[in-house]
Amino acid sequence: MADVLMLENISRRFKEGEGQLEVFSALNMTLAPGEIVALVGQSGAGKSSLLHIAGLLEAPSSGEIHIAGVAASRLPDTERTRIRRDTIGFVYQAHHLLPEFDALENVILPQMIAGKSRAEAAVEAARLLGVLGLGNRLSHRPSQLSGGEQQRVAIARALANKPRILLADEPTGNLDPRTAGGVFDALIEIVRAEGLAALIATHNFELAARMDRALLLHQGKLVAGDQLGR
Repeated sequence: MADVLMLENISRRFKEGEGQLEVFSALNMTLAPGEIVALVGQSGAGKSSLLHIAGLLEAPSSGEIHIAGVAASRLPDTERTRIRRDTIGFVYQAHHLLPEFDALENVILPQMIAGKSRAEAAVEAARLLGVLGLGNRLSHRPSQLSGGEQQRVAIARALANKPRILLADEPTGNLDPRTAGGVFDALIEIVRAEGLAALIATHNFELAARMDRALLLHQGKLVAGDQLGR
């Protein structure tokens, strides 16, 4: 099956005074349907920048991003937005739920923006939240949910429009170890059940070891997980 995400010779540089700061250069990676890949590295290594580039939120300094076979880095903004909406789901360290809406409504809204009716969106939202163990918390607002429950709602929201790719940036980073483990288990279970390709940035090597493979971003290069420690 063809790769759903391919990064080809990706570089990212920022202006710094009279010169440039290179975050990473000539990175290559692929992500296949149904594959869960960990992206690990120290804070400041560029994991978030790489996820933003993969998700078409940030342009690379050079290189190309292929999403489902489409070269996407230099498409018009409207087309990049459409690809993000239809193909990519995002989960962040902070859940970014809308506080005035309950759990069900937070998962309904992105579907309605994509053109679904409220009734149709509500059915899918309830299904996802139920799979994530929140079937009895649908009418609770974020302030009435625990941190782990809030992050599960954020995961459901990211999957609401049936993306082919899930990009997660330290999705359990704000949670205590026990809660983080439960949220991570739920995330992996639903990603596998939905058949998604997932790239998950984490500083937790224990969690990374439970994914299909790991990539270490170190000194501007990607190193395969089986080379770690060599």
